[in-house]
Amino acid sequence: MVNSVIMNEIDTVVTVTSKVSAGNDVGYIVNGKNNSIKAASDIPKNHKVAVRNVIKGNEVYKYGEVIGYATEDINIGDHVHENNLSSFRQEVKE
Repeated sequence: MVNSVIMNEIDTVVTVTSKVSAGNDVGYIVNGKNNSIKAASDIPKNHKVAVRNVIKGNEVYKYGEVIGYATEDINIGDHVHENNLSSFRQEVKE
């Protein structure tokens, strides 16, 4: 079942078109191929979910453009929102 939108094959997130509960599938089509991941937590309608792992400090892509930077490691299925995304690149401290 397709319940999210992705616009570019380099995107690291999809946008869900309806609420998705933790453990349920997030389905999307990219390059004509059906894909699916499991939501790690509840995802509100119109929010972003990671379809690729993003290391802290790296770019997050939506619509083929950088929309921000991961403020912590983001795993496939994670809700991507202001808790783990910043519009400013931050220095990564080890």
